[in-house]
Amino acid sequence: MIKFKLIKIYFLLLLFLPYYVFASDFILSSDGLVDIRAIGKINEIGKETREKLGVNVYLYLKKDFFLKKYMSIEEKHKYIKEYEYKILKNLLKPYVLLTISVNDIHVNLYTSTDFKNIVNKDDILDNYVVPLLASKDKNTVFSKASAAVLNGYASIADKIAEAKNIELISSIGNSSKVASTIWRVFIYTLVVLGLLLYIYAMLRKKKV
Repeated sequence: MIKFKLIKIYFLLLLFLPYYVFASDFILSSDGLVDIRAIGKINEIGKETREKLGVNVYLYLKKDFFLKKYMSIEEKHKYIKEYEYKILKNLLKPYVLLTISVNDIHVNLYTSTDFKNIVNKDDILDNYVVPLLASKDKNTVFSKASAAVLNGYASIADKIAEAKNIELISSIGNSSKVASTIWRVFIYTLVVLGLLLYIYAMLRKKKV
């Protein structure tokens, strides 16, 4: 009986070990949506960013923010704003916070006053986060969320490092931008091909 209990305890330790090994000061919530390797890299970038640049870059990722279906758009915006404000109250300044709610299709970026002119919200979200998170492919939500948060997080750190003219050893370089660029080119190509096929079909119809 004692042996069975010990085996059970060891099994549980192995099961939850990754969550303790990769416990993070920077990932406030991941909801089990982020790959362990991505968590490790975010921790590495976050630690170096704090030490070299003096800023805390946080990530708050959830499956959903518990929005009620009957809420109006205005009520949803108000609810999310209050929800995120509670997170902001506990952050160490100076900070940058990336928030994502997958099921609510919500992404946001907050910065303390010190970095409002350095980290461009629209640039980070539109070029590094949303394209990967919203991609309609065979990848799972888990894969897309992992790629999107790492891409966005690394880009935030890179922007701050660039502004301070400091090199980050943990930086993933231009790979984040390349991934987003490839996705944009792919989407634009589909749109152009779609238009050409539509024009071809219309011309063919007229001839018939």
